Amino acid sequence: MIVEIDQKSGFCFGVVHAIGKAEETLGKEDTLYSLGHIVHNELEVKRLQELGLQTINHEEYFRLKNCKVLIRAHGEPPSTYKYAQENNITLIDATCPVVLKLQERVKKAAETMKKEDGQVVIFGHLGHAEVAGLAGQTNDEAIIIDHPDDYLKLDPSRPVIVFSQTTKSVEDFRKLTQNIREQALSGRVETHDTICRQVSNRVAHLGQFATRFEVIVFTGGRQSSNAQVLFDVCKKQNERSYFVSSPEEVKSEWFSGVETVGICGATSTPQWLMEKVAEKIRQI
Repeated sequence: MIVEIDQKSGFCFGVVHAIGKAEETLGKEDTLYSLGHIVHNELEVKRLQELGLQTINHEEYFRLKNCKVLIRAHGEPPSTYKYAQENNITLIDATCPVVLKLQERVKKAAETMKKEDGQVVIFGHLGHAEVAGLAGQTNDEAIIIDHPDDYLKLDPSRPVIVFSQTTKSVEDFRKLTQNIREQALSGRVETHDTICRQVSNRVAHLGQFATRFEVIVFTGGRQSSNAQVLFDVCKKQNERSYFVSSPEEVKSEWFSGVETVGICGATSTPQWLMEKVAEKIRQI
C-alpha cells in the first residue's frame, strides 16, 4: 500500500513563529504561560506542556502578576496589553504578522467609521481568538458576521467597511460582500479581502490532492476551524476521506483492498503527527 504525506500540509508561518518563540523562551525559563492554546492541536499542545508551557484562559490571565505570557499567533485585543503594562507581565508577542497588520487596518477603519456614523464588519467566528483581537481594535463595536446570509444584521442606510478573519472561506466572503452591496442604500460599501492566502491557497491544492488517492486521512485538531474547512474540501472531492486527531483513531477497515492513501492536515497540524499517522497506516 502506498501512503503519501502531502508536503504542503502542516503548520503555517504564524504557527511556526509562535511555537519557535515558545521553545526559545522555555529553553531559558522553567515556566511560560500561553494565553489560550498556542495551536488548535491537542497533541502539539501536550508536547509543549511537557517543556513547561502552561495554557491559561483570560480569566486566569487577569489575575496574574510578575510573569511571562505568550501571545499566540491569533493576536489579542488592546486590553490584554494594557493589563500586562500595569502588572509587570512580560509579553512574548507571537502574533502572526498577517493578523497584526489586519488589526492595524481594522483600528484605522473603526476611527473612520466613527466619524461617518458607519459600521465595521468582521466576517468571522464569534468567540474565535483572532476575531476577539480584531473586535478589540474597535472597542468591541464591530459587527461580527459568521455566515454570508447574516448581512441583514447591518443597517443598509449607513456606510460599511468589511474585513475578514484570516482563515475564513474566500467563496463565503465573496458571497457576503455581494449580499451587502445588493442591499446597501448608503452608496458607501468598502470591502477588504483579508483572508490569508497561505491558508486559502491550500483549498485548491487539497482538492487536487484528495482526488489522487483511494482514501484520504485528514489529520487535525477538533478545535481547529481551519481543519474543518480543509477536511470539508477533501470530503467534497473524495467521499472516502476520514478525520483523525491521533494515530489511535485510525481504523483498519478503512483500508480494505486499498492501494493508495493520502495523508494531509491543517495549518495547525504538526508534521510529526502526520508522520505518526502514516506509520500507523503502513503497519495495518
